[in-house]
Amino acid sequence: MATLQVELVAVERMIWSGEATMVIARTTEGELGVLPGHAPLLGELAPGGVVRIRPESGEELVVAAHGGFLSVTERGVSILAETAEIASEIDVERARDALRRAEQAGDDPEALAAGRRAQSRLRAAGQDA
Repeated sequence: MATLQVELVAVERMIWSGEATMVIARTTEGELGVLPGHAPLLGELAPGGVVRIRPESGEELVVAAHGGFLSVTERGVSILAETAEIASEIDVERARDALRRAEQAGDDPEALAAGRRAQSRLRAAGQDA
């Protein structure tokens, strides 16, 4: 089966690197699925998005990615996020608390951004937001 080289990097750390059969990410232009041989492109990750990586072997990796870009070249896929959390590392109760605080804060831009991050973390963890 054909694969592509994928790197998902957040500002604070390398999240994942390896061979994958598919990457799915939500960009500002919509949901994007990348398979081997995909045309080159550069996309901005949508606020509060989730990235799914299907490794060549092993379980699908689900990551809450906040801010950043996705680049597809002939060499593979690079995802550069401001922050990113692997689903298995997400503290669901903490994310729910953050979402409640953001909802109570109203229309403040920082609260709206915090709410989107909390929703993304909950979606990545397989929870209802």
